[in-house]
Amino acid sequence: MILLFLLVAYGLAWLSALPLWLGGGLADPSFGPLVGLMMFTPALGVLAVWAVRRTPFRAWARETGLTLGERRGRTIGLFFATWAAVPLVVYGTLAMTAALGLVSLDLGRLSLFTATMRATGMPLPGDPHAALLVQLAVSTLLLPVLNLVPMLGEEWGWRGWLLPKLVASRGVFAGLVLSGVIWGLWHAPATALGYNYPSLGPWAALLFVGFCVLAGMLFGWLRLRTGSVWPAVIGHAALNPAASLALMLGDAAAPPDTVVAGITGLAGWAVLAVLTALVFRRWPVRQEQPAG
Repeated sequence: MILLFLLVAYGLAWLSALPLWLGGGLADPSFGPLVGLMMFTPALGVLAVWAVRRTPFRAWARETGLTLGERRGRTIGLFFATWAAVPLVVYGTLAMTAALGLVSLDLGRLSLFTATMRATGMPLPGDPHAALLVQLAVSTLLLPVLNLVPMLGEEWGWRGWLLPKLVASRGVFAGLVLSGVIWGLWHAPATALGYNYPSLGPWAALLFVGFCVLAGMLFGWLRLRTGSVWPAVIGHAALNPAASLALMLGDAAAPPDTVVAGITGLAGWAVLAVLTALVFRRWPVRQEQPAG
């Protein structure tokens, strides 16, 4: 069943991204919609397995984490705690990177933020700081809600269905690492074009696997701790807009090196590794714990 799931998730992801490889790559106007389409391919993999297994859907929903788990209060609490914590981690990582001299911020003129907004055709008021405050509110409060559906498309596959299967057969640590590697490599249709790390070209696909393993540890902990996929969904939904906006706080004259800066850069890896160690030490999860 894992093979069927991966064939559907990976095969449809590459099929979705094929126009990018035949066309303009990252500069292709259809890049955003096609990557958005890719996000639903893991969920389609789950549905393919369900079609073969013919499990009653209510039981399937519990098994794959669509419910709130056995302790609903814990799940709801972690849902909102994750929503609040993810932007704090993202911006805290950026501040740490700046303190170490690895990125130059321009909080006074907001030159990179202004240039990015103009490049996307968004109107800017006279004071760019007012526009930044609006973007911060939107990326923290609104976009995570709007992102719930596409992020469920990913998380239902990776953390909802696949992770418990790997943990059951390989143990908690190996299952988490392997699921993170699989998740990272699934991004290759976009990352091999240089997405996230434009300076690396195709090598970006391999570097992104490292981030996915570490982020997947924390998202996986949420799934195993609650028996529900929803805290991981909101974590993923909050991560993407915060990570993008944080890098816009750099200096247009010396843009951040995404290999090092930001939550997906090497500095972010260090932060995620420390958080993972702290979380698993304080609130360990065990293989025999129910997955859904």
